[in-house]
Amino acid sequence: MHTVVIGGGIIGLTTAYQLAREGGTVTVVDARATGLGASDVNAGWVVPADALPVPGPGAVLSAMKWMTQPDSPLYIRPSLKPSFISFMLGMFRASNGPSQRAGFEHTLALMADSVRVFDEYRADGIDYELHHRGLLMAFHDDKHMHHHLSYADLTGRHGIAPIKLLGDAVREHEPMLKDEVRGGLFFPKELHLDPRGFTKAMRGKLVEMGVEIVENAPVDGVRIAGGRVTSVSSGMRAFEGDKFLLAAGAWTAPLSRLFGANLPIRPGKGYCVELPPLGLKGATNLYDAKVAVTPLDDRLRLAGTMEFGGLDELVSDVRVNAILRAPESYIRGYEVPALSEVTPLAGMRPLAPDGLPIIGRLPRLSNAYVSGAHSMYGVTLAPATAAAVADLVRNDRVAPVLEPFTPKRFRGGR
Repeated sequence: MHTVVIGGGIIGLTTAYQLAREGGTVTVVDARATGLGASDVNAGWVVPADALPVPGPGAVLSAMKWMTQPDSPLYIRPSLKPSFISFMLGMFRASNGPSQRAGFEHTLALMADSVRVFDEYRADGIDYELHHRGLLMAFHDDKHMHHHLSYADLTGRHGIAPIKLLGDAVREHEPMLKDEVRGGLFFPKELHLDPRGFTKAMRGKLVEMGVEIVENAPVDGVRIAGGRVTSVSSGMRAFEGDKFLLAAGAWTAPLSRLFGANLPIRPGKGYCVELPPLGLKGATNLYDAKVAVTPLDDRLRLAGTMEFGGLDELVSDVRVNAILRAPESYIRGYEVPALSEVTPLAGMRPLAPDGLPIIGRLPRLSNAYVSGAHSMYGVTLAPATAAAVADLVRNDRVAPVLEPFTPKRFRGGR
């Protein structure tokens, strides 16, 4: 069986690996080089315990307040386009406690094996920087910590409940935290990695396994006959296959229309900057500021913001400066660097209105599938998604953990 995977981000690459490992032949087609965009511009966290859907209690009021603040953690660029209005209405409807809780429960069930599989990748010769140091959420505001603790029963069922650290206990765990930090939650089983190194190593492994990787080939046509996709094309070149998987990140929505679908996936722009190391013990979520801090071997990565606007990767200096300032009130000895001292990058995270992935068969097609809308959790979800999607593609079997993520829950995916 030959599968054509459209998209060379972390979801496409890990799924291609899983398919090839199970004996299939695979071609990966990407509009540019593999591993770019959100797969590169992210915190590098493997954090099931922090994978709450973006819509949640208070999100509507926060979004309305932040719309007037260009440097806010969440920024929505207003638009009168019907697709934008429909998406935002769907997100606002999902911004409540029961919906967020149900979505988190479904996501936890899907990614139960993610942490273990990253070690298996390394055992299979995929060489990349990986750290088993856990995740610390640091809080200025007690109510934010209590909100997260309300999900401890769910994380506890999966063996990833947090350790509560109040007052000086959080500084005993991480001495670099300032006195203004009132407390924290430590999740000891979470991981972090170098995302750029991971996708580069995964690409190398795929080439070693005989996977064909075609870069700088934007798909612009889909040939369909008798309810089956027979090929996709980029310019004059056609790619034939038995099965086709659409995993193009934030570009999944426009590409889905070539397949006769209209999936409601919109881009949420995020940023990252890298600085010299500071000596933090592990990955730290500056929760109130919505900034992720990732200590790597030779550098420190800051990542954050969610900007709903166009499908572009333009960098906003205002938003980058907000990320650079965020650690100042959390970390001892941190000096805010000048914008001229860093090289910021932007990437487009793919989101659905309810904050959950969209995974399943594309409508009215017997051999075409989608794996998209992984929002801020593409790294965390990649191994588990790859295993479930490979089973779906190879055996045409929808595993129970995939049922909540079906495209059929949206009008454009039926």
